[in-house]
Amino acid sequence: MEGVRAVRLVSILAVASILSGIWMLNEPTDDFSEENRTASLELAEAFSDDAGQPESGSEGEDKATDSSDLPRNLIFGGTGALGSLLVGSIMLEFVKVAVLVALVSPMLARMKGNSEDMLTRGRLLGYLEANAGIHFSALRDALGLANGVTSYHLNTLESTGQIISWRDGKLRRYAVSTLSREEVGRIKNPIAGTRLAILEVLADSGSVGLSGSEIRKRMKISRQLLSHHLSELRDGEIIEAASQKKRPNWRISDKGMGALIASREVSRKEAAA
Repeated sequence: MEGVRAVRLVSILAVASILSGIWMLNEPTDDFSEENRTASLELAEAFSDDAGQPESGSEGEDKATDSSDLPRNLIFGGTGALGSLLVGSIMLEFVKVAVLVALVSPMLARMKGNSEDMLTRGRLLGYLEANAGIHFSALRDALGLANGVTSYHLNTLESTGQIISWRDGKLRRYAVSTLSREEVGRIKNPIAGTRLAILEVLADSGSVGLSGSEIRKRMKISRQLLSHHLSELRDGEIIEAASQKKRPNWRISDKGMGALIASREVSRKEAAA
């Protein structure tokens, strides 16, 4: 799954940065002896006189300041990276799934599999067969599973080729791998919004179809907007001309009917979730 390696890399670097910063803050600094301190001061003065730069000491002070700030910068940087992952997992479902798979699944994978694990995976497969395209949170809530358990079993099923997943905006959706390419295409690209409403109108008109002006009156949208959506639906073979006229009626095609059914199902699942 894309993003899992990135999450693991960021987490490792962030933790290493925090630990390094803490170690550097707690590491005692050896004090110079009085002789070394005197010699260092004399050397610095001699260098200033020879170079004609009496303010060179300020540069050394800046370097010392930068060096002292390094541990805190490491700690702040590592904490910020981990915080970004936390905020991202709260705001975006696909980030949450990546974080769970990257950080929680390896720990659960160390546990010995048993019949309860097989039962849980069987439940997931059965639910995905009946609800292809459902997203992570809806699937988790429908089966009453915890975040970590859900991500662990889904990752196991996907790694063995039994299910597939894809990112859809802020969500991650799942389906069984036995679906045909056409079925997966319909699920991945459901018709929504205005185009779904156009298909609903055409579905009620039967094989006779409706003219553009009739569709526009029922939809109450502009001619330009309707023309755009009809063109996109026609190019996707979702609708077809009902006659050979220059300005024919439009009707829903067989492919469009399948897309409409899939889109209705996705809308129903989203509303239920």
